[in-house]
Amino acid sequence: MLISRMFQPVEALFDCLPDIVFFVKDRDGRYAVVNETLVARCGAADKSALIGKTASQAHGRALGQGYEDQDRAVLGAGEPIVNQLELHVYPNRSIGWCLTNKRAVRDGDGAVAGVAGVSQDLRAPDMDHEDYRRLQPAILYTNENLARPPSVGALARIAGLSPYQLDRRMKRVFGLSAGQWVLKQRLDLARRALAHSPAPIAEIALNAGYRDQSAFTRQFRRATGLTPSAFRRAQRR
Repeated sequence: MLISRMFQPVEALFDCLPDIVFFVKDRDGRYAVVNETLVARCGAADKSALIGKTASQAHGRALGQGYEDQDRAVLGAGEPIVNQLELHVYPNRSIGWCLTNKRAVRDGDGAVAGVAGVSQDLRAPDMDHEDYRRLQPAILYTNENLARPPSVGALARIAGLSPYQLDRRMKRVFGLSAGQWVLKQRLDLARRALAHSPAPIAEIALNAGYRDQSAFTRQFRRATGLTPSAFRRAQRR
């Protein structure tokens, strides 16, 4: 397959990076190239177990449908997905936050021939870093007020920084912009409640700062590939 030959040197490089999932899919959304990290996250025996499969076949329909929706958007319009915050739930039940990027792969005539993507795991924050200590008032305030999440401007004022300075320090400590970090805190609260609490989804949405359950469902599905109810069922199984 032409795509797999094109990306062989890149594939070998990404095999050396255990915190990055790398893949290339063909025009039909089937895996043509994968790295060892993706193989391990899927609980597959080797790369051949994933090659030629769609996301739904590799991850299960509940998870794969969201990934396929992303692929179709990139394949159809050629528009990239840039630094999208996602919570990946793999068939082996491992869970982790990452930043996902996807771009169209084009042939010699400029036509879209596939999609290439990387998902990099978020690193653990360095709580001994000077920036973390400077951000701590804003961090504490956010975690105590997730039902009414503060704006980036409000957090900047609490930290005594400009929004630009806040973003720079957040990225150094968490690898996320301030807005992405607040969103992650809200969705982390929601996913823990869905997994461990019998509370109604509408109540969980309110506690995570969503006044509209449908808006919560859209945001949660965008980040996880699952609706809140599907995520709850999967975690309880």
